[in-house]
Amino acid sequence: MRKQTSIRDLCWITIALASLCMAGCSPTDSRENTWSCYKADAHSSSYSSLDQINLSNVSQLESAWTFQMHDLPPGQEPVSSQSNPIIVDGVMYANSGKQTVYAIDAATGKEIWSCKTLDEGQPSAASRGVTYWESGDDKRILYSSGNYLMAIDAKTGKIIPSFGTHGKINLNEGVRDDPQKISVSLSTPGRIFKDLIIIGLRTPDLYGAPPGYIRAYNCSTGKLEWTFHTIPLPGEPGYETWPPDAYKHAGGANCWAGLSIDMARGMVFLALGSPSYDYYAIDRKGENLYGNCVLALDAATGHYKWHFQTVHHDLWDYDLPAPPNLVTIKKDGKDIDAVAQVTKHGFVFVLDRDTGKPLYPVEERKVPASNMPGEEAWPTQPFPVKPKAFVKQSMTEDDLNHYSEADHKATLEKFRSVRYEGLFTPPDLKGTLSLPATRGGANWGGAAYDPGTSFLYIRGNNLPEIQTIVDLDKHFAARDNSMFETGRATYLKHCSSCHGPEKKGVPPTFPSLVNLKDKMGEKEGLEKIRMGGGQMPAFKGLVTADEEQAIIAFLYDKKGGQVTQATSGKTDGTKPVHYGNITGYRTWSDPSGNPAMKGPWGTLNALNLSTGEYVWQIPLANDEKLQEKGGPITGLLGRSGPMVTAGGLVFISGAEDKKLWAFDKSTGKQVWETTLPAANNANVCSFFVAGKQFVALSVGGTKENPSGSIMAFKLP
Repeated sequence: MRKQTSIRDLCWITIALASLCMAGCSPTDSRENTWSCYKADAHSSSYSSLDQINLSNVSQLESAWTFQMHDLPPGQEPVSSQSNPIIVDGVMYANSGKQTVYAIDAATGKEIWSCKTLDEGQPSAASRGVTYWESGDDKRILYSSGNYLMAIDAKTGKIIPSFGTHGKINLNEGVRDDPQKISVSLSTPGRIFKDLIIIGLRTPDLYGAPPGYIRAYNCSTGKLEWTFHTIPLPGEPGYETWPPDAYKHAGGANCWAGLSIDMARGMVFLALGSPSYDYYAIDRKGENLYGNCVLALDAATGHYKWHFQTVHHDLWDYDLPAPPNLVTIKKDGKDIDAVAQVTKHGFVFVLDRDTGKPLYPVEERKVPASNMPGEEAWPTQPFPVKPKAFVKQSMTEDDLNHYSEADHKATLEKFRSVRYEGLFTPPDLKGTLSLPATRGGANWGGAAYDPGTSFLYIRGNNLPEIQTIVDLDKHFAARDNSMFETGRATYLKHCSSCHGPEKKGVPPTFPSLVNLKDKMGEKEGLEKIRMGGGQMPAFKGLVTADEEQAIIAFLYDKKGGQVTQATSGKTDGTKPVHYGNITGYRTWSDPSGNPAMKGPWGTLNALNLSTGEYVWQIPLANDEKLQEKGGPITGLLGRSGPMVTAGGLVFISGAEDKKLWAFDKSTGKQVWETTLPAANNANVCSFFVAGKQFVALSVGGTKENPSGSIMAFKLP
């Protein structure tokens, strides 16, 4: 006789079926699939295996919660946030634009704790997230604020005093130069390998900058475990690519953009920037390893494995701008583990993960020689045959915009007056057109990799610049020895390329310094000059104490009779000439402020790494004022990168039109968008908690809430 099913049995069956259903849409390994580290995982994939939100339902996506940061009172200057939140065991960890660290209930958006990492008046710096580490019950957030690396208890938000010295490690120590005279920072979170945190450095792109050594610290004690010299010492590989004494004075060659780790191989892969100074390199003749290199090291020891240099003897500020993506491609019927590196000048280098050898042909091609006094540009540069560039690398007069006769005439005259011989045209005293320029190609948000298709999704910026090279000391010589005048000359020499000669800046990237005394006290202003903040490098040790006081006199409009002994603009005939680019980091515009080059100025690209061919390329973001009636969208500059999901979607934000979009990852068709309260400048993340998939991102500050926020979205 068949046994009758009881109500109790039905309840258990229902629970079991629900569990099976949940297992189908939730990750098998919640720690691996819920964005537990920067850019999703140790491979920097920016990939989410979640598919509850997918092509069939993304149009229903709605706000789940918004967490308001509370670092700044209303009325303060809004800050930008670059933080990519991480999620561990249902808790979100993120930092604000003012570098306060928050723990947030990922399901509800409620604050669990906050940790203020900066003392009152200390300037904040660009910071893209935090790092999580645990050993048994010891759960930590490792975070860099100012020039310190610190350990925070993940459960309580308290600094752990046993780490380093009273909970902190001074990152100024151990990078060759006097730690009292430099200031370095960590803009991109470190990576965990077993009980080590491996980090790079942000250093100034200026004369006299420190070197960007790679270091690994013990996560428990803070002890320095190993150091790799990115400017090699005598006897180390690569030393011969520099002048003999370069290791004593050369700077940069730093990993500010991030790194990736292959846990199985025990290898760390780093994206290194250019040596300093960027545009004039008479003091660093040679190829300059390991500047502009994808560098592979043994993660446990820091021992050299291999390198691939994407630019020799960089004169263009072509830093590698984002962490390498660790990918797998199919070639000749075989799966090959590889490294894909996106660049500022628009190339994607695809390298064998074990050897660093290119998997597509790379040709060394002749490039133009330098006309600068004493400069020796490297005669060739590497050009991948495949994949082709994802942004424009050349332009003609036909590419110039024509908003008015007068503006077109002015841009045409400028185009014909400067030196331009295509990609890798070196800086020149007559002025040089650079395309892609310092903010072109890929930026720090990097690319997203889909392991199911081997597609790489890349944001591209088409942004030309005009380089204006001058003798800094002569060009900005002080007219008298008053404190104010010396400050004016020193400001123009060091600060005007970003903030402009009239201090108006290019908000929000480079804020206006007009009426600074109404926004910031002199003490805080001086700390910002010394320590840097946001996009601004630290000038500690790079300007004298007299010059510091002089800049303060100029910025705070102190025109009294003070005099200074500062030597700005004075030379004794033996001091080396310091040529500098005084119009860097500014998109070339016509006299009315419109882009000089036709769009699109920003794109989103889908690259099939297994074939080396692009599947689709579309303009990304829009300036409605400049869009032609009935024409395509304009595309816009953006620094953040995409996220790709198993649900068939690519999410991306980060332009001045304040949008968050979702695209069909197969076709590039837009399938959803929402408007944010402020411009977003951070990567999107996705996680699964309480039975729901969420999509979240950090958003910059507003007038009402200058600290910014984190916004999360989910299905109804």
